Amino acid sequence: MSTEAETATERPPAKERYGLEVVAVLGVSFGMSGLYSLLSFIRAQITINKGLGFSKVQTTINKQTQSIYQWLDILDALADILNGILPALLVIVLLMRSPGGRSLGIGLDRLRLREMAQGAGFAALIGIPGLAFVYFARKLGLNAQLVVTDFPDVWYRIPILLLDALRDGVAEELVVCAYLLTRLRQLGWSNSRALAAESLLRGSYHLYQGYGGFVGNAIMGLVFGWFFQRSRRVWPLIIAHFLLDATSFIGYIYLHGHVSWI
Repeated sequence: MSTEAETATERPPAKERYGLEVVAVLGVSFGMSGLYSLLSFIRAQITINKGLGFSKVQTTINKQTQSIYQWLDILDALADILNGILPALLVIVLLMRSPGGRSLGIGLDRLRLREMAQGAGFAALIGIPGLAFVYFARKLGLNAQLVVTDFPDVWYRIPILLLDALRDGVAEELVVCAYLLTRLRQLGWSNSRALAAESLLRGSYHLYQGYGGFVGNAIMGLVFGWFFQRSRRVWPLIIAHFLLDATSFIGYIYLHGHVSWI
């Protein structure tokens, strides 16, 4: 039987373990999303439009399927939500094995009223200028024509879209913001270097939307990452992301066809 000292000697240093862990986590989540999004971006430049950028590209953000069996469609949608939220569960488990402070080091204890207000404030801070940014990016041909959702008009559409928004908020803010910034800090990265990496990653997996999608989400990453580095609280960011996506999904349903650029 090996002694505790021998086991400790055989175990890789914490920094090495964390580095490999980050690569693995991103490899099964948003890192691969960024790679696929980059390939979509390149395809739009050299194949679809023959150099015309995104002026004629249409892309669907939230795709849904419809069959004659509603119960199966609902189960498919719920499975997609579960699949999307599992990376967040993975990083919680990993952080529990090496907590960096109170509540995993990422502020996952009780939700406070103040944080709900902060989340609503961040949603307004990002969302209102973001609408103008999307408008001008589309007019300049820097963004694809976004079909925010193609969910059919069925009774369960709004509940599923709200769950989709919650999935996006939980997964992105826990993995891309809280987990990545926590691990990069433990790897010895400076705050500014880690913030730049987090921001670029967030922008990368929105490249399929065009230049505007990349820049807008990278800016969002800077704001959210800056807040997290100073507060170590992730709840306001989850709430803000949920409100942004929920407004986008549901607003698109009722405004598409009535507002020319939506």
